[in-house]
Amino acid sequence: MGTKLRQRGKKTVMVSIFNRFILLSLLLFSFAGCAGVPDVYRDPNMDFGAIRTIAVLPFANLSREPSGADRVRDVFTNALLSTGAVYVLPTGEVARGLSRAGIVNPTAPSPEEVVKLGGIVKADAVITGVVKEYGEVRSGSTEANVISLSLQMMEAQTGKIIWSASATKGGIGWNERLLGGGGEPMNKITEQAVNELIDKLL
Repeated sequence: MGTKLRQRGKKTVMVSIFNRFILLSLLLFSFAGCAGVPDVYRDPNMDFGAIRTIAVLPFANLSREPSGADRVRDVFTNALLSTGAVYVLPTGEVARGLSRAGIVNPTAPSPEEVVKLGGIVKADAVITGVVKEYGEVRSGSTEANVISLSLQMMEAQTGKIIWSASATKGGIGWNERLLGGGGEPMNKITEQAVNELIDKLL
């Protein structure tokens, strides 16, 4: 009888291990499938080479960091300008244009407002953004910095969306859970996310 119980116990353990293996395989397959989903849209009919001047509007902030959106906008504006591919209007000039156009919510302008603003500041395109996460996240005793944002570009002549993309950097991964250390600095992952978006744009 003891032998039968031991055999039954071994079978139970083997089934449990097999079930965990199947579950892990399904999870990995799901993650791989998600990774294949494109996170960028480009209007195939748009001549992006004709875009010379861009107005970057204030970003919407969904994070818990009050100044997160402003910081990300500054990093993105400077990084885009440093490429030399386009001219990015100064934030003060954009602010004056928003005031003259009477745009109440500059983080989410309507197509008509985009056209009006483009005419005032002489921009070929307007970029808006949403900062979804910015700052520190915790899971148990583990913490790390994370940034997640989405951007979209609208043609100033028509107000239609011609490009959109998103990027997420940082967060709590296996290395942080196993080794700790708090992850990478906020400024570093912000630059990484911004550079990824610019690569998707240019």
